[in-house]
Amino acid sequence: MKRSVLTLAVVAAVVAAATAVTLSVMSTKDGPAPRPSPAPDAVGPSAIATSKGPFQAGPVGPPAEGSYLGAWVRPERLTESGRLAAMTTWEETLGRQMAIVNTYRRFDENFINASDRSFVDRGTTLMLSWAGGDTRLITMGRYDDLIRERARELKAFGRPVLMRYRWEMDRPNLRAQMWSGADYIAAWRHVRAIFTAEGATNASWVWCPTAEGFTGGYAPEFYPGDDVVDWTCVDVYAGSKFGSMGTLLRPFLEFCAEHPTKPVMIGEFGVARTWGSEQRASWLRDASATFKANPQIRAVLYFESDPTDNKGPTQQFQVSNDPVVFSAFRSALAQDAHYTPMPPTSAAAKRKRQK
Repeated sequence: MKRSVLTLAVVAAVVAAATAVTLSVMSTKDGPAPRPSPAPDAVGPSAIATSKGPFQAGPVGPPAEGSYLGAWVRPERLTESGRLAAMTTWEETLGRQMAIVNTYRRFDENFINASDRSFVDRGTTLMLSWAGGDTRLITMGRYDDLIRERARELKAFGRPVLMRYRWEMDRPNLRAQMWSGADYIAAWRHVRAIFTAEGATNASWVWCPTAEGFTGGYAPEFYPGDDVVDWTCVDVYAGSKFGSMGTLLRPFLEFCAEHPTKPVMIGEFGVARTWGSEQRASWLRDASATFKANPQIRAVLYFESDPTDNKGPTQQFQVSNDPVVFSAFRSALAQDAHYTPMPPTSAAAKRKRQK
């Protein structure tokens, strides 16, 4: 696929990826319409995942202090130029650059597009959320040629990236593809072994289930092991059900405390429009306090997106269109010094461009 020209194939791929993202959010946050303006959750931030390292995180290491701040920003137009425009507007309004840009890929889709190169060239680290395939077909070798092609593409790209392979694998609607925790682990190890064999060692591998999976006790069975995971991660939302970040994260953070050499990432987080401006603003401030109370958390990425299929306010997480909520996000996260670090590789890229 040529990356220099926006072909219909590229547009279709981006649309499909964005649709998959929306389905991902819907699958774990759907439910009956909630009561508006619930009483605030009394459980505040707790220090649970308190490890300060040293961490074993691969090519994209955590900051020495504080946390990276990143985002997925859904563009108005699902094109390469649309992606760049959406992220640029988001950053300009916040008054800062994102340390990490999240992007979504189907299993059979090329990794690096023109917009990805633009993000990386300006000093941002790319996170590839790669959908994966049927775990048993993967371990049988059915997709080895495809996996090798992706590995060679990543090696040729050369820049350190975050690889969030088959995120939210614990979702009930993915069980037909995942089969079981053991099958997922075997597939993860198979894929990573191929990348290593091809010399594609410029990725830090991010394991990222859902917060619901930890609350329900079934996410840990999908953990591939400390030797093949670089970052532990979770996706957490106050969608159709409300809870403070401290409450929603507690089971996950207890798991992370048992793996103190792994830095923690919040791969996606968001609070739904249904809870009202003041409640959402309070939720974001609590989220920041929770992140800072747990120093093992070294990266957080907001899910700045609303669906386009009229699923209603329990599925709408965009904050930039609500001045009260956006102000809270800006002050509690974007302009807080705790979230200002940039990856060392990004700083090096900036210096190179300035020469």
